[in-house]
Amino acid sequence: MLTIDINCDMGESSSLWDYSLEKDLSILPYISSVNLACGYHAGDPHVMHTMVEATMKAGIAIGAHPSFPDRDNFGRSNMDLPPERVYDIVLYQLGALNAFLQVNGASLHHVKPHGALYNLAAKDPVLAKAIADAVYDFDGSLILYGLSGSELIKTGRHDFLATCSEVFADRTYQNDGSLTPRAHPEALLKSQEAVVAQVLQMVQEQTVRSLSGNTVPVKAETICIHSDGAHAPEFAKAIHEALINAQIAVTSPVKI
Repeated sequence: MLTIDINCDMGESSSLWDYSLEKDLSILPYISSVNLACGYHAGDPHVMHTMVEATMKAGIAIGAHPSFPDRDNFGRSNMDLPPERVYDIVLYQLGALNAFLQVNGASLHHVKPHGALYNLAAKDPVLAKAIADAVYDFDGSLILYGLSGSELIKTGRHDFLATCSEVFADRTYQNDGSLTPRAHPEALLKSQEAVVAQVLQMVQEQTVRSLSGNTVPVKAETICIHSDGAHAPEFAKAIHEALINAQIAVTSPVKI
């Protein structure tokens, strides 16, 4: 039987919009791992603590979602930082989230960078190594989530980290396997039918259709869904049901 992880970026409380903790909680039944904001692009101590407790109760794997220090732009601004500073900001954020796990008798499962940090590390081996080094030095048993085919995945494996290749349910793709930039008018898939069809293609065929119509190979080990969309809970439920109906088990990757 095929298996797939469904991960979701959560805990992203911000002054940029009305964050809904209830919406995050409503998505938990349909995912197998969660990436919690660590305060640099979004999130705050209370939300982090609340989400850790709720996610543990739901039996879902908990990961950190570190970013550039960029709350004003939700971590989506490219920042030209030296690798030693990137190492430090990632390490700092892992420690912040892990504190809430420790007091609840749990530990981190994985790390998935956010926004501009994620996108730049997909192509920049120096930045990717700074992130991988911070993750490995914090806990070498953690799983590093990154874009399928990216430098982050390649570097993580080279540094002896377990990796999980990620594809996106609601994002469109370019011919090289990269995500369409968010500024593009067709960066997001907006219909439930299109999202479900793309997910099934990526999981069952290990390919995705690019914006220009080409069939692009991907390695789909985890599917990212987003909690901030207007219909996020409905999309999450539809994706989960479609996978189960296709006899694809939804489960988080095993941490060794």
